[in-house]
Amino acid sequence: MSLVSGPGRAPSTGIGLPTELQLVVEKHVQYIQSLDKRKDELEYWLTEHLRLNGIYWGLTALHLLRHPDALPRQETIEFVLSCQHANGGFGAAPGHDAHMLYTVSAVQILVTIDALDELDKHGRHDRNGVGRYIAGLQNRDDGSFAGDEWGETDTRFLFGALNALSLLRLLPLVDVPKAVTHVQACLNFDGGYGVSPGAESHAGQVYVCVGALAIAGQLDLVDRDRLGGWLSERQLDSGGLNGRPEKLQDVCYSWWVGSSLAMIDKMHWIDQDKLAEFILQCQDTKLGGIADRPGDMVDVFHTVFAVAGLSLIGYPGLEPVDPV
Repeated sequence: MSLVSGPGRAPSTGIGLPTELQLVVEKHVQYIQSLDKRKDELEYWLTEHLRLNGIYWGLTALHLLRHPDALPRQETIEFVLSCQHANGGFGAAPGHDAHMLYTVSAVQILVTIDALDELDKHGRHDRNGVGRYIAGLQNRDDGSFAGDEWGETDTRFLFGALNALSLLRLLPLVDVPKAVTHVQACLNFDGGYGVSPGAESHAGQVYVCVGALAIAGQLDLVDRDRLGGWLSERQLDSGGLNGRPEKLQDVCYSWWVGSSLAMIDKMHWIDQDKLAEFILQCQDTKLGGIADRPGDMVDVFHTVFAVAGLSLIGYPGLEPVDPV
């Protein structure tokens, strides 16, 4: 799966858009299917460091669009397993170092296509080996998680660890209460969460921290009104959402903000109709794919989170999505 941008571009706002905007499902399916057929383009190789993530994004979008079999299952399994290391973790592509984020994508892909048994039979390590790799990245003193052996910590890695281990039914391998304590140390006065203690609130980090608390069964720790207020303020006049104050709207926050609101039962605090209109304006209705905002190039990252955002608000014809 390539992450190359385009070739399509979302039309500028108000230009070339139908009176009643519709999600062009078949075009988006074709767009995702085409991404691995562009190996003669430089950008295909420049984005190799995101290859495994790209497969997850594309596969998830296809499932939400109700075309779960649009990518070849066996080829997908073989590629994922080719990215596994002797330590149990996964890299972005064969030859790339193992990292938490790619390992999480690998687990999510295999679970999505019901292929964990293939991991157990043909992987360099079975699911227990993957679990041990993830658990080995937890700092048992403060509960945080590193992304890899070099030690960078980030609340994204903590959420990814809990997400993957819960899917593998191996959550007891880590100290969940300590992880919860670390999440709460990243809480800010505005109700949001940052990448680390003292860091600025950001919608992406809010999602991973609230998601981690949801997996841990500790959503009661969230100040729902305060956080809901901060999240609802991310909606701009365009209907789109931003990730923090004074930033532009971006379609990917349809998911990061929307799912966070859904987890705390505050989705009704934003104008969902305006959000849907904004998302649909970011489509390339001719070639498929969705951009960050109208007028920009499409890519698979923004495509999946746009579709997921539409699913959250109950857009017709889409598979319901779990906000965690």
